Amino acid sequence: MNSLFLIDFYTWSGFLSLSCGGTASFVDNLNISWVPDNPYVTKGSTTTVNFTEGSSLSQVPLRFFPNSQQGRKCYRVPVKNMSSPVLVRPRFYYKNYDGLGKPPVFSVSLGTATITTVNLTVSDPWIEEFIWPITKDILSMCLHSIPDYGYPVISSLEIRPLPQGAYGRGMGDFPNKSLRKSYRVNCGYTNGSMRYPFDSYDRIWDDDRNFAPSHLSTGFNIQLPLNLSAIKESPPVGVLQSARVLARKKVLTYNFPLDKLGDYHIALYFAGVLRVPPTFDVLLNGNVVSSNFTVKSFQASALFLTRKEIGSLNITFRNISFYPQVNAIEVYELVDIPLESSSTTVSALQVIKQSTGLEIEWEDDPCYPTPWKHIRCEGSLVTSLELSDYNLRSVSPTFGDLLDLKMLDLHNTSLTGQIQNLASLRELEKLNLSYNHLTSFGSDFTTLANLQTLDLQNNSLKGTVPESLGNLKNLKLLNLENNELGGTLPQSLNKKSLEVRTSGNMCLSFSTSTCNDRSDNNTIEPPQVTIFPRKKTSGHHRTAIIIGTIVGVICAILFLALLAFMHIRKKKGTEDRYTKGGTSDLRNWNSAKILTYKEIKAATNNFKEIIGRGSFGSVYIGKFPEGKLVAVKVRFDKTQVGADSFINEVYLLSQIRHQNLVSLEGFCSESKQQILVYEFLAAGSLADNLYGPNSKKVSLSWVRRLKIAVDAAKGIFF
Repeated sequence: MNSLFLIDFYTWSGFLSLSCGGTASFVDNLNISWVPDNPYVTKGSTTTVNFTEGSSLSQVPLRFFPNSQQGRKCYRVPVKNMSSPVLVRPRFYYKNYDGLGKPPVFSVSLGTATITTVNLTVSDPWIEEFIWPITKDILSMCLHSIPDYGYPVISSLEIRPLPQGAYGRGMGDFPNKSLRKSYRVNCGYTNGSMRYPFDSYDRIWDDDRNFAPSHLSTGFNIQLPLNLSAIKESPPVGVLQSARVLARKKVLTYNFPLDKLGDYHIALYFAGVLRVPPTFDVLLNGNVVSSNFTVKSFQASALFLTRKEIGSLNITFRNISFYPQVNAIEVYELVDIPLESSSTTVSALQVIKQSTGLEIEWEDDPCYPTPWKHIRCEGSLVTSLELSDYNLRSVSPTFGDLLDLKMLDLHNTSLTGQIQNLASLRELEKLNLSYNHLTSFGSDFTTLANLQTLDLQNNSLKGTVPESLGNLKNLKLLNLENNELGGTLPQSLNKKSLEVRTSGNMCLSFSTSTCNDRSDNNTIEPPQVTIFPRKKTSGHHRTAIIIGTIVGVICAILFLALLAFMHIRKKKGTEDRYTKGGTSDLRNWNSAKILTYKEIKAATNNFKEIIGRGSFGSVYIGKFPEGKLVAVKVRFDKTQVGADSFINEVYLLSQIRHQNLVSLEGFCSESKQQILVYEFLAAGSLADNLYGPNSKKVSLSWVRRLKIAVDAAKGIFF
């Protein structure tokens, strides 16, 4: 018996105890060593809270994670040398550390599994225990904020290795599962909880309170040597030496309320500490799961049971001979562990990040527990990647390893040359390569049979459109606008199910004659110039030349005066014509929205708030009925131009569409008013952010300033 207790009191060397937010190592009253959590976490802020336990007041450190910190808030703990499984026990304190009196609610994940939701409004502190199978060298535990429910907080994290293969009968029947503790009861013991050193694996065994009938069942504590070799879970001897025994009635019952409807694993432990071996039936929720079960003297045994889709648990021991007994009970919720993304996909994404120098946090699994930034998933498959506005310069071969992609957005990423390295993406449905400097189609499109949308606008594509695009039977939209393409479009693209956009090219049409006619109509005959040889002239001829020159100058002056008079009349006629019919012409040009002066006056609240002023006029903030904010530029009378010039300006501004240029939303030209309406940029101008009021709120980093300069250059270049 003494040797058994020596084993239980052995200090397990594999314990890892993190003081979250702590600054110094220490040893607690259980002789367990604690260390600060800094080496295992890179985010969060730290503080301390006052915690009262019994009559003593102590300060507890904690780490909290403000929402301003981007990316996952995770602990990453090395578990390479630990046996599987491990016990993971985090503790969460709030104790009004921020003085707001609003305890947070947040979720917690282990690996790819979201394993629980911590609600500190219900219990503060909140303690969880998980049995986790080790499959990787690093164990990742992350805290995830829930919008409007405060910052995640944590006070401690304990990792304890368990016996090799323990609880396998609970998780083995259900692949990709972990266990979350609901109950762990030291039956027959009512003097508080028991843990290390009585349990060498530092499981916490709660005292016995949920049994019935309470007045007819007795707690026994008999110290006898027990054989535990048949139980991999190795429950502590001190726990098995106590038991709850039914004295006179025929039925001993435990009732356990459960957090939610789900699948549960139940472990029942028995030890022969009585002089006679009892025999009884075991029932779960009224159903017999083991009949004529006998507890043999000096032997320890266990029943491992699983129940699916239950919301409460009733465990009953029904007497057959002598007195039913139970020594310990464990109840665990089975938690799904989602499959990880393929190693090929993860490696490809990491290579893309490293080779391009992307400053984004891609760690652990790309899909679970929450998708990485710029990524969307279907289950464990990465199906969408959006890397717009990064300076990629080329599509590396690594992109071809993302075999499950359905959407790839690489617009405005400085791509040049030929479209390449996409042929293996056979699941691709949407491809956006717009606003780059691509010059050639390449040959990758022949294999992209599922492609539905192909956006190649605003590149430098030259030559003709390849016939292979017409073979993409699922293609619904092909955008080729603003390139340098010419010639006849393949007839295979001429179908009702496909929208082809071609404006902004030299000539793209399904008809050869259309391009030829347009070419003929646009041809300007070069002026015919005759060059005469120089000859010597006499004085008589020189006099004639002078007279002819004077007459010619007078005629030219009269001709110019006539032209000026005709231009003034034409200008007045144009203004009148625009007032009456110019609106319909602009509509035909597909220009910006035409607004009335009354609409603009209402949107600006009678031009109430000026947000800018310049040599051209004043800029007012406006708001349309649908809630959209706009910047309204009203020209001074002295800066107004003729109707023709204004129409031309509106037309040109309407055609400019680029992500780094402010777009024209609408205009007004009536009652001698020339007004331009632009999208409103709430963040203010660059000058405001560098030198104005905004500069005092947020300082622009050098990386951000460089990106602003590059984006501005892109807009100017366009």
